[in-house]
Amino acid sequence: MYTTIMPALSSSSICTFLLVFLLVVRASNCAAKATKSSRPPRQLSVDYYAKKCPQLEQLVGSVTSQQFKEAPVSGPATIRLFFHDCFVEGCDASILISTNPGSKELAEKDAEDNKDLRVEGFQTISKAKDLVERKCPGIVSCADILAIAARDYVHLAGGPYYQVKKGRWDGKISMASRVPYNIPRANFTIDQLLKLFNSKGLTLEDLVVLSGAHTFGFAHCKQFVSRLYNYRGTKQPDPGMDPRLLKALKMSCPQFGGNPDIIAPFDVTTPFLFDHAYYGNLEAKLGLLASDQALFLDPRTKPLVQQLGKDKKRFFQAFSIAMEKMGLIGVKRGRRHGETRRVCSMHA
Repeated sequence: MYTTIMPALSSSSICTFLLVFLLVVRASNCAAKATKSSRPPRQLSVDYYAKKCPQLEQLVGSVTSQQFKEAPVSGPATIRLFFHDCFVEGCDASILISTNPGSKELAEKDAEDNKDLRVEGFQTISKAKDLVERKCPGIVSCADILAIAARDYVHLAGGPYYQVKKGRWDGKISMASRVPYNIPRANFTIDQLLKLFNSKGLTLEDLVVLSGAHTFGFAHCKQFVSRLYNYRGTKQPDPGMDPRLLKALKMSCPQFGGNPDIIAPFDVTTPFLFDHAYYGNLEAKLGLLASDQALFLDPRTKPLVQQLGKDKKRFFQAFSIAMEKMGLIGVKRGRRHGETRRVCSMHA
């Protein structure tokens, strides 16, 4: 397997290669959401803003392309922001709302599970919203801008371009207390992942395909450190992790007292490209998170992992469909349930 995924990497060079990508970065305090799935709203359409803001896609695209050049991490940061938004309260941009000063109830953004969401994702949406508001004031929701920006970054990183249906309203509810049970955790089993995804109206195939977003981006040590030293309470490393990867990660992520800002790439072979190498990595025991590697170990998900690892075109097609499906979770429509915020961090 290593000859196909990493033909030039020796046992020592993979360790060096991995360490190059173990970076110290300051993470921002950010947010997420809680959501229940609902049937796809019929009102959403690709040309929803065709008359009121026909230049919407170009406006958002000008921001995402510039952000991607200046800070490539904006891509995975924004896609993760979209995931966290849709899984908590639905795809309604409630993850962007700031906690009101003096409020006893924190907003999703300030939930413990969202504190490592990177600031670059929030900056992308804020900049895009400011530009759109100057051209089309009071017309476009933050939720739609987030969905468009996530798609843009997938494509900019080498992934598929797909049409984004629009017409979402921004949600009025943003509560940190609704986050914990609606966000997948790094050590989740396949059963736990399936239960959560099914609750959002997503299938086993959606789980495997959407996990492919880990083909780029980074994770903090705290999300995988237990695999290195005490896997599922055994006081031993995860036997399902490649020894070279284990060695490299241990050098930067000690069991206790490590730098909380250290991060490692989800995809150690092509960490900045949106491709299908993620699935080949799982077959080579190079998955970073326990929940990633579990996809190859479970007989229910392993066949699809193997198929997607061999067929990039199929992965791209499936990912486009799954992103559209996820983008319809809990969509708000009408003033009773939603609003159109002029500033994404503040209620209208």
